[in-house]
Amino acid sequence: MQNTPPAGITRRNALTVTGGALAAAAMAQAVPAFAAEDQAADAIVVGHGLAGLVATAELAAAGRKVLLLDQEPEASLGGQAFWSFGGLFFVDSAEQRLMGVKDSRELAWQDWLGTAGFDRGVGDPSGQDHWAYKWAEAYVDFAAGEKRSWLAGLGVQWFPVVGWAERGGGLADGHGNSVPRFHVTWGTGPAVVEPFEKKVRAARADGRVTFRFRHRVDGLVTTGGAVTGVRGAVLEPSTAQRGKPSSRTVVGEFEVRAPVVVVTSGGIGANHDLVRRNWPARLGTPPTSMITGVPAHVDGRMLAITEEAGGRIVNPDRMWHYTEGLRNYDPIWPGHGIRILPGPSSMWFDATGKRFGTPDIPGYDTLHTLKSITGTGYDYSWFVTTQKIIAKEFALSGSEQNPDLTEKNVWKLLSRIWQTPEPIEKFKKNGVDFVVATTLPELVRGMNKLTGDNLIALDGLQRQIEARDREIDNPYTKDVQVMGIRNALAYPGDTLSRTASVHRILDSGAGPLIAVRLNILTRKTLGGLQTDLSGRVLSASGDPVPGLYAAGEVAGFGGGGVHGYRSLEGTFLGGCLFSGREAGRAVAAATAT
Repeated sequence: MQNTPPAGITRRNALTVTGGALAAAAMAQAVPAFAAEDQAADAIVVGHGLAGLVATAELAAAGRKVLLLDQEPEASLGGQAFWSFGGLFFVDSAEQRLMGVKDSRELAWQDWLGTAGFDRGVGDPSGQDHWAYKWAEAYVDFAAGEKRSWLAGLGVQWFPVVGWAERGGGLADGHGNSVPRFHVTWGTGPAVVEPFEKKVRAARADGRVTFRFRHRVDGLVTTGGAVTGVRGAVLEPSTAQRGKPSSRTVVGEFEVRAPVVVVTSGGIGANHDLVRRNWPARLGTPPTSMITGVPAHVDGRMLAITEEAGGRIVNPDRMWHYTEGLRNYDPIWPGHGIRILPGPSSMWFDATGKRFGTPDIPGYDTLHTLKSITGTGYDYSWFVTTQKIIAKEFALSGSEQNPDLTEKNVWKLLSRIWQTPEPIEKFKKNGVDFVVATTLPELVRGMNKLTGDNLIALDGLQRQIEARDREIDNPYTKDVQVMGIRNALAYPGDTLSRTASVHRILDSGAGPLIAVRLNILTRKTLGGLQTDLSGRVLSASGDPVPGLYAAGEVAGFGGGGVHGYRSLEGTFLGGCLFSGREAGRAVAAATAT
């Protein structure tokens, strides 16, 4: 590995990124040199999702020429972020203060560490968690600092009621958010993507960005140990709408070169074989049946391709899948699933009708509940709830499932006060996972008919529900879930929009009764390519692979696993924003002439 800059390229002596200054010698190792006439651009970005758009926008703003490649057609620009609910993690925000929430960087860092559980060589430069920990520190600083003002300066706004996701396992220094931190973007996922897409399209008009849609990267080109370009297949033109599967018919080949390649290709969520291959024993047996929370093109191909070029993959067994998935009655991509974002009141039962214990309560500890479900030997579980609860507490993930927020329609948003949101009612009516009944015996018959397993016994389910209902008569209780409901109602945001008043499940006035079959829903890759704080991909030896950077989900949202084992939610989009920004700025500095 060379120690001095190759002839023909000059660079800044240092690059400032969150976490400190990086030496010019390190930069020299990271950027190869070759004749200008061989170059397609100053940098190639592989993947036009949110991290790719942010990195490209930063590069273009610095005057660099960027070649932005993706295997999908232009309709899918923005990637998975477009489909998201638009949740962002902020610390001590104006919205939190408006809702009376007292937050701090110290409390957020305590929550992050208790959630992440970093235990793989944090202090060892060769450890899998070494750079992940550093990225986590930098990200929490970002979320408590300039993140909100940076995005607000780009025109992004947020719904004023802050959500309380992942409430945790019950200890102050353990998993979960101590306070509400889930800020829903006004306009949901599309509004997060929009300012960066506008910047990139403007740069395209100015000749600084070139799009290459339908260009599938099959390999990274290396010269003398440095990444100097990409090669792959040109796919036939496609008119597939956003999110729909596109053709994989090859009509040509390509190879392009640049001093730097930035990989921003996303995770593995649509590749169930890869999900199962990396499934950790600590989460039980991989489900036989899963539904998919991301479009089919989220296939994880670039992980192995980048590893073949010398990049190191760390923490591949860390992943984030949801337990409250619904089969979409109107799917966009194959196996399309939608997640319920639940409030705290629905009762949660396994496939046999046994109530889960703490912390397997709606909205508390996603991965612990996932382990509990797989431990039953079945791939599904049940909510038993009421119309009163779903009207107030059910929200569905996805921009398309929240037309009021996505379209910024205040009237539709206000209608949630007096009626169940229309998307919820449509799923209740058309979705295959809902059972609606006026009596508990009728509900149990419907549950057993839906699955065909006849695992639910009326007397057992009734005993557990009645036991819970007896705990409602007093303002105190030994039932942890009922405690949680009362705790939620102490927060004005939950009282306004996310938690139904405490009532008996079998109260006929709160009905009808509703059972919801919940499926395992694939979603996020928490591990990935290990990167330093500038986004440089590291090799197995811990040295940067010259010319190679990564950002977003393919890099574990920073460092190969900024979340550790678990997420505080609202941190996936934020991880793409932050890591894309840092990589883009670092590459801009490294390619300065």
